[in-house]
Amino acid sequence: MSKLYIVPTPIGNLEDITLRAIRTLKEADFILAEDTRTTAFLLKHLGIEKKLYSHHKFNEHATATTVAEAIGEGRTVALVSDAGTPGISDPGFLLVRTCVEAGIEVETLPGATAFVPALVQSGFPCDRFCFEGFLPQKKGRTKRLEELKDESRSIIFYESPFRVVKCLEQLAEVFGEDRKVSVSRELTKKFEQTVRGSLAEVAEYFREHEPKGEFVIVVAGQPKTETKVKRNRYRQDDDEQE
Repeated sequence: MSKLYIVPTPIGNLEDITLRAIRTLKEADFILAEDTRTTAFLLKHLGIEKKLYSHHKFNEHATATTVAEAIGEGRTVALVSDAGTPGISDPGFLLVRTCVEAGIEVETLPGATAFVPALVQSGFPCDRFCFEGFLPQKKGRTKRLEELKDESRSIIFYESPFRVVKCLEQLAEVFGEDRKVSVSRELTKKFEQTVRGSLAEVAEYFREHEPKGEFVIVVAGQPKTETKVKRNRYRQDDDEQE
């Protein structure tokens, strides 16, 4: 039966791919890839020969309808990103929505995504959490952090090595230097590392050690007691003004 398959790929270690994902990639009529060169390397490792087409943030608006039409005509398509699960801070959402609106079946395979291991090994509560992905690079960045500073759940951000120190400094400025944080980089790879401490301490660490690799930042939520005290203070101020 023709459908769109969302297929997670390893975030680093090539052994982190499921047997079902391998079978799906073999059986698909063609594969949509964020970067065909990256996916070609993975397919070669898996011994799979398959036609690849580019599907990334710069062309997804133009290709989503065409791909949906191909599936509607009986083709089976697999969508992958360079690493992890498509749609999670990667292209995928637009194509899925287009297929859903067209009545085309979409099936998502479980698999690798960077924020889950980073969250679990942070030592912070992970029964409830807030996933933010990449913050706005410029406009709206500070405003978004201000909106999140009283969030009681663990908060997850993605960041590049070029902006990670600046991001930690901004978090410290808005959330407070003492707020706890866990920063993981190069997850599942040879030089995987997690640095834990206060925002001030971890920012200083990466000033002294050149950041390399892709980063996941997990910030501890605002303790509920502190959030409650702040809310009560605001209510008291409002009552006094009235």
